[in-house]
Amino acid sequence: MPFSNFKPRRGRPPLFLTLLVSLLIVIIVEVHAASTPTPISSSSSSSSSSSSARKVVIGIDGGTESIRACCFDAETGHVIGKPCAAPYKTYHQYPGWAEQDPNDWYECMGRSVRGAVDSLSQHDENNGSYDICCVCVDTTCCSVVALDKNNNPLRKCLLWMDQRSSSQTEQIMEKCKGDPALQVNCGGAGPISAEWMTPKALWIRQNEPQIWEEAKTICEYQDYINYKLTNIMCASSCNAASRWHFDGEECLEESTPENPFPGRPVSMWEKLGIPELAEKLPLKYIHMGGLVGRLTEEAARHLNLRVGTKVAQGGPDAFVGMVGLGCINPGQLCLITGSSHLHCVVTSTPATAPGIWGAYKGAPLPGICFAEGGQVRNTNNFQFQARNILGESEREYKEFDEEASKISPGCDGLVALETFQGSRTPVTDPLQRGALLGLTLAHTRAHIWRALMESVCFGTRSCLEGLEKAGHGCDEIVIAGGATRSDLWLQMHADVTGKPVVVCEFIDAPLLGCAILASVNAGVHETVNDAVNNMVRKAKRIKPSEVSSKTYDELYTRLYSGLGSATRPIHH
Repeated sequence: MPFSNFKPRRGRPPLFLTLLVSLLIVIIVEVHAASTPTPISSSSSSSSSSSSARKVVIGIDGGTESIRACCFDAETGHVIGKPCAAPYKTYHQYPGWAEQDPNDWYECMGRSVRGAVDSLSQHDENNGSYDICCVCVDTTCCSVVALDKNNNPLRKCLLWMDQRSSSQTEQIMEKCKGDPALQVNCGGAGPISAEWMTPKALWIRQNEPQIWEEAKTICEYQDYINYKLTNIMCASSCNAASRWHFDGEECLEESTPENPFPGRPVSMWEKLGIPELAEKLPLKYIHMGGLVGRLTEEAARHLNLRVGTKVAQGGPDAFVGMVGLGCINPGQLCLITGSSHLHCVVTSTPATAPGIWGAYKGAPLPGICFAEGGQVRNTNNFQFQARNILGESEREYKEFDEEASKISPGCDGLVALETFQGSRTPVTDPLQRGALLGLTLAHTRAHIWRALMESVCFGTRSCLEGLEKAGHGCDEIVIAGGATRSDLWLQMHADVTGKPVVVCEFIDAPLLGCAILASVNAGVHETVNDAVNNMVRKAKRIKPSEVSSKTYDELYTRLYSGLGSATRPIHH
């Protein structure tokens, strides 16, 4: 009988139609399930906690060029799966300007976290049973964002390296001379870096008054990302202490009618004519490792994680890196190498002096302080040399290292000054420039390469001496970042400074620092010290060579120490 003539009996559909409808329902359900990501929970078969599930924390590092995510075992600090990175764009509209779109940060964070979480399925050691119990984010410091009343960006951020507010730093030193808040800037002598929060906020006020008026909130990359994750606007007390001129301990206190802005440099803002900055900056401050909040439904969907997953407070990438290197006790010093070099020494007192920044009270963690020295864009010096001077953009750094290792310390009379992008400490001078002195026809590219490497090490020694003069000495240097990939450069740091250099097993200190803070917040470890003892491991210790150190002592004293002051008038 033709299908067109078929008449079903009343009251009950034919069997084949029932089966057809059932099949269609199954297909629709399966297609929907396949198109909807399933969050990784405490178990591969259950969304509730399971004692058999391996506890995992996620470290997220918002850097200059990309944002990266990595899953760690919350007890041991071992990496699980693979790190994942998502790059974003930097805009340079004018010389000295550097901007990024805050929307790109959040979008790229989603891609990097989802990638790291997806890689867990390829790690079958625990049969796919994981409990992602906490995430923690670090970011670049002083990447300043202006938000409207709905916490949406009003403009691109002023990236940390943006130097447009250099004239505002001069205004601050002139109008606020003697203000207690400026003590962290070389004992009040200054200068202030154009990278910091107050100069950038002042620039917006003076140059973009409409943006300033519309801005309900002025904050940082760190604060914006945490808000997007938790719907809570707060700031890291470490950022505030180290770059906002705050008292890092007092800002954690509750506001009162008598003291509505504890720990803030209100007198400095009043002298600058921007007292309203007290209201525009986040009103809540949380120390590194404290609980910011929990993932909202939208954020959980974006990251492919459970709704309600804890978010621990992070901070500036370099200072979270201190935790990742285990430098959290007085007398310990870490050297974070990369696009810039930071020398951070932990101290028990907030003593300061000319030639250093800090010491910052309540940073990186409550109960301690740290002071710092710094060098600008050292990795970029090597890229500049390789591409623009040596014409070797395709060669690997290790090839240059091999050639340079055959040259004696001192480079046969060639000495370099590494301040190609200005000087941070012990002399803060944005107009200082680099130099090559003693270049002859007998010198080769290997000489130039080694001279540049030596100059960075001489600069590090100069920074350490500035810290020591302020009473912040150290017995060894714990190093992280790009320098750890060069055995020659590691040995050179030890020889020039005369101090042992320690390299940790996991060299990406900011990511591990985030994991440590997250593990404490999740209750896996009771204290940061406990977490460091279980999650940070030293891989090797490089001792200074007595012979090379003697040579470098003479070169540093006779040549390098006077090179900056000799060339400064010419550059100016």
